[in-house]
Amino acid sequence: MTGVRRSPATADLLQRLEATRDETLGFFALGDHELARTYAPGKWPVRFILLHLADAETVLFDRVRRVLSEPRQVLWVFDQDAWAEGLDYSRVPLDLSRRVYESVRNAIMYYAGLYYEDNGHLEFVHSVTGVRTLKDEFDKVAAHNEHHLDQIRAALARSS
Repeated sequence: MTGVRRSPATADLLQRLEATRDETLGFFALGDHELARTYAPGKWPVRFILLHLADAETVLFDRVRRVLSEPRQVLWVFDQDAWAEGLDYSRVPLDLSRRVYESVRNAIMYYAGLYYEDNGHLEFVHSVTGVRTLKDEFDKVAAHNEHHLDQIRAALARSS
């Protein structure tokens, strides 16, 4: 989609999505020692954060597609701890999650480029937070990833 003129808000979102994607993908290549680090006692290790990011990306992408296709529906909360336990994050192949994360992020960026401005007003009802818009959900993808990148950086900065 090169050559497409975008609003400053869309261009900014796409830049954030691309930057967080690229930084996150780099962390999938960490060694076992770094992947086992946590940003605070009792918190998820870097490995689990990366697996969570891949899973969350799929949930958020599903919401984006549902809102575009069937606005105003109720979409249920995503229980990250239930997913980590139910999917047994200790056994999930990191490379599989890396590929899921990358492909789904690229798809989110594609849809954001097309729909962030023109369809950003479309609404859905989140089962916990109430009425939200498509624009809110696209923004959440970037903010969510930025939040977890902060945790990963903090974990890697901690002495082991």
